[in-house]
Amino acid sequence: MLGEYRIVGRRASEIAASVERAVGAGDLEPGQLLPPMRELATELGVNPNTVASAYRTLRDRGVIETAGRKGSRVRPRPASTARGSIRVDAPPGVRDLGEGNPDPALLPPLGEALAAAARRNAEEPGLYGQAPVDAEFARLARAAMDADGVPAGPVAVTSGSLDAIERVLSAHLKPGDAVAVEDPGWGSTLDLVPALGLKPVPVALDDDGPVPDEVARAIAAGARALIVTDRAQNPTGAAVSKARARELRAVLATFPHTLLIEDDHGHAIVDLPLHPLAGVTDSWAFVRSTAKAYGPDLRVAVLTGDTVTIDRVMGRQRLGPGWVSRLLQRAVVDLWTSGAVDPLAVAHAYGERRDALLRALAERGIEAHGRSGMNVWVPVSDETGAVARLLHAGWAVAPGARFRMSAPPGVRLTVSSLTTDDIEPVADAVAAAAGPAPARSYG
Repeated sequence: MLGEYRIVGRRASEIAASVERAVGAGDLEPGQLLPPMRELATELGVNPNTVASAYRTLRDRGVIETAGRKGSRVRPRPASTARGSIRVDAPPGVRDLGEGNPDPALLPPLGEALAAAARRNAEEPGLYGQAPVDAEFARLARAAMDADGVPAGPVAVTSGSLDAIERVLSAHLKPGDAVAVEDPGWGSTLDLVPALGLKPVPVALDDDGPVPDEVARAIAAGARALIVTDRAQNPTGAAVSKARARELRAVLATFPHTLLIEDDHGHAIVDLPLHPLAGVTDSWAFVRSTAKAYGPDLRVAVLTGDTVTIDRVMGRQRLGPGWVSRLLQRAVVDLWTSGAVDPLAVAHAYGERRDALLRALAERGIEAHGRSGMNVWVPVSDETGAVARLLHAGWAVAPGARFRMSAPPGVRLTVSSLTTDDIEPVADAVAAAAGPAPARSYG
């Protein structure tokens, strides 16, 4: 059952650690069946309740899954084997289109903003006991969300979008609860959900966002939360259209107890309007990161939501890091008020590269998707082969396995570093590598 690997330990924590180490090292493979609890207890000379506790810990951490009489087995993609490890390193001479980073040339210099924050700190030092959210930061963030139709709610600050999503999920759900996630979707979210002991339920999407019938199916089947990317969806570039938002709001209105989390990480790098879904469920959260437009290392995201959700998030935050650096918040205020980023110009720059690549691929008969943002998703019949052929042609791309649960194979190309001269060579390489397009779209 376990091959050469032998689970060890006398206490529940030791047994759980033994299994988790084996999963992380690849000694226990995804889908591998674990011994029945009583059998392992006899082998280790411990009480069956000790093994039951160890398995429960592993299940809560997203390492294993239990299916009643069918036993416990390693998850197909356990939390201890992050999707970030499914990557292709670009060797010398190979261009990297797989990392997903913004174009550094489109990011603003941070020197003056950080200096302005430091000058203000000299006048008003940041100390214990002060409000966790800078007042001007909250005012500007709330005004921007008001202008985009995001429902009223208090403002919190987190260390990026993923930090916000984790805190909101933890504030409402317990291990074992199901969460509806986009498929294909952001690999970090697909890692995070099982790591919290939650069960990801895939929801198909098209260029206009999650498919309403898929959302209804997932929630009706027991999903207690839904995570939606409003614009610049990673990896497909989908953006929730006005019509799709209306359909999704109608679905959510029939399930008012669903926790809705919206991720608008594409704010300030896309020129498509926002069509928020919030406001029809009792519990909701909306997060907007500064990473793509102002720099990933700022680690600052705006979070709003219903009063109970934000109160729970901030209460738990106070018991951990306390707050996100007010120096960074004030630096972001300076970036906002100084006009350091021209969102329309940035959106246009990414849009030109993305649309040029899409046109070139279409001319070669290759299906591809990229309605907004900096990524293009290309369905392929043989994902491993396509990645290898592109690497041989001088282009490293992101394997679709980083982003998929049950969706068909594909590869993601980030257009941030592409120039006009790159478009035709990249399109030629993709066309040669992709093979016949699969019959169905990425949804």
